Amino acid sequence: MNDILLFTILTLGILGTVLAVILYFVAQKFKVIEDPRIDLVEEVLPKANCGGCGYPGCRNFAEVSVNAANEKQSLEGLNCPVGGNDVMKQVAAILGLEVADQEPMIAVVRCNGSHVNSPARVKYDGPASCAFAHQLFAGEGGCQFGCLGLGDCVVSCDFDAIHMNPETGLPVVNDLCVACGACVKACPRGIIELRHKGKKDRRIFVSCVNKEKGGPARKNCQVACIGCSKCQQVCPYDAIVMANNLAYIDFAKCKLCRKCVEVCPTDAIHEINFPLRKPKAEPAPADPERVDSLHVAGNKENDIQSDSKA
Repeated sequence: MNDILLFTILTLGILGTVLAVILYFVAQKFKVIEDPRIDLVEEVLPKANCGGCGYPGCRNFAEVSVNAANEKQSLEGLNCPVGGNDVMKQVAAILGLEVADQEPMIAVVRCNGSHVNSPARVKYDGPASCAFAHQLFAGEGGCQFGCLGLGDCVVSCDFDAIHMNPETGLPVVNDLCVACGACVKACPRGIIELRHKGKKDRRIFVSCVNKEKGGPARKNCQVACIGCSKCQQVCPYDAIVMANNLAYIDFAKCKLCRKCVEVCPTDAIHEINFPLRKPKAEPAPADPERVDSLHVAGNKENDIQSDSKA
């Protein structure tokens, strides 16, 4: 019995040793040597793992950045929207590169179909999900392009940067927005867009995505874009294009002159964080005594001219 036990122990010991040696050589053969700069890049990233950079997480973004530096010697096309330019400069410094500053972005809601502007005609009674409701009907106000108001964008945001306004029934974006794009992906109707924050956080955009003609569009929402093209006609920078009965302002070309806002007949164009416009000066009321004196003077001049002709 003792001999059998000893033989078993020796056999298992030898077998374990052989397998360990095999595993060692296999590991050496197939081991992946990882660039230590990946860890350094990951350390300076915000660890949000939001996907706003276009990659699954910060670790993956770090790997892509290091690979891009090795292959192209450039970080062009790569950006961490949460960290912004400061973080990207740190990443570039680790990789021995330079990176150009990028214009900060923010999400904007391109719909103004509030409870007042687009009164409800039907009552939705179902799961509180825009994605679900989008498959069923046009919307309580009748606009098949407008906001459904069920808050999928709010649920998708990890930064508490968007909430629903109970008075209007529309989402509102605040300054916590990092332009990760989660709300853009969550909206089934595509009414949320990432745009430049603009100088002094000022921006102008058409708050409507309705592609119907003017009449049907206004029937469902009184502030809908009617495709009149007046804004395009007054824009001195060719920043406005018309397509599918809808105006769109190119934020890369827009100089924030506000001329388009003034001519829009339905107030579909929104201006954010601008100072209040100065009211147009009204002509001063005429002084009755001055009017009478000018009238008398005019009569005297006419009499003199008549006498001279006579």
